[in-house]
Amino acid sequence: MRARREFRNRRDVEVSVLDALVDRAEEGMTVFELRAAVDADIDTIEEALSSLKSDGLITVDSGEDRVVILPDDRVVPDPGEEPEDEQSFIDAIRDRFGL
Repeated sequence: MRARREFRNRRDVEVSVLDALVDRAEEGMTVFELRAAVDADIDTIEEALSSLKSDGLITVDSGEDRVVILPDDRVVPDPGEEPEDEQSFIDAIRDRFGL
């Protein structure tokens, strides 16, 4: 599943982090799980997490066993809002021109 369209106008790594978190919105992900899901080095992921946290798009939950990162509810699309494989016009242009 992908993050809502209005949150896709960010750096690629931030969008990748949001998409990974939306896929596991209920249980969240650890930093190590994000590292495995996002094709970026740990420093780049850390910068993305910092930016997303400062913008209020993610939350950090310190549970008993582990610390997990969760997407904000407004980032997670409602079921049936947009099919997973549908690409917006703007996303298609970005992909086409490598932006």
